[in-house]
Amino acid sequence: MSTSQTVPPAGRTIDLAVHAIEVTKTYGAGPTAVTALDRVSVAFGGRRFTAVMGPSGSGKSTLLHCLAGLDRVDHGEVQLAGVDLSSLDERRLTRLRRDRVGFVFQSLNLLPTLTAAENITLPLAIAGRRPDRAWLDRVVDAVGLRDRLRHKPAELSGGQQQRVAAARALAGRPAVVFADEPTGNLDSRSSLELLGLLRRSVDELGQTVVMVTHDPAAAAHADEVVFLADGRVVDLMAGPTAARVLDRMKALGG
Repeated sequence: MSTSQTVPPAGRTIDLAVHAIEVTKTYGAGPTAVTALDRVSVAFGGRRFTAVMGPSGSGKSTLLHCLAGLDRVDHGEVQLAGVDLSSLDERRLTRLRRDRVGFVFQSLNLLPTLTAAENITLPLAIAGRRPDRAWLDRVVDAVGLRDRLRHKPAELSGGQQQRVAAARALAGRPAVVFADEPTGNLDSRSSLELLGLLRRSVDELGQTVVMVTHDPAAAAHADEVVFLADGRVVDLMAGPTAARVLDRMKALGG
């Protein structure tokens, strides 16, 4: 069992958007049990863009899912927007995820019968919430799809569909946007468009983004990179560049 390792938020940001404290997550039992997270402590500051990287099996996607409240931890604590997720029953946890968390995953989950605008506002409609029109206008302008809002997913390019998914994640003004390999299915141009959008959402909209990626070039868009190996936090890199991230990943065997 490792000792706890804590990574504080970089820069001068004081508020914490999400914080894992001595988090352990194990799958299976007995001799076949796999410890995906081993007493991980890591803090993510508000209004920051953080990439999470590590070799395959390092626990990065598990960490993201635990931070977002998609998976329960076995031990330890996850605080999201100041709320201890372990203190919530399933109904309240679902409500918190709906109201305070945004997701941008490889699987876009856009409804083919709805327009881009309807897909963007769908979570708000399900929650019975009226969109903040001023905020929604800012998001739509940030994703650069104002002239495509009436188009359905089949009428959009892959990059445009991914930007619709990103806008949907931002539309409810969540405390944190989590992105799990968001560029994994995109070509290089679409990847740059999406990464630029996530970067602008932090710089211009004050959003907080936590992104799991395997791509050093994608990680270079972040303010800092948290590195995992064998279920533990092993390093933090501020001001990452693609070359520095690649060298660190090579050292980790990724």
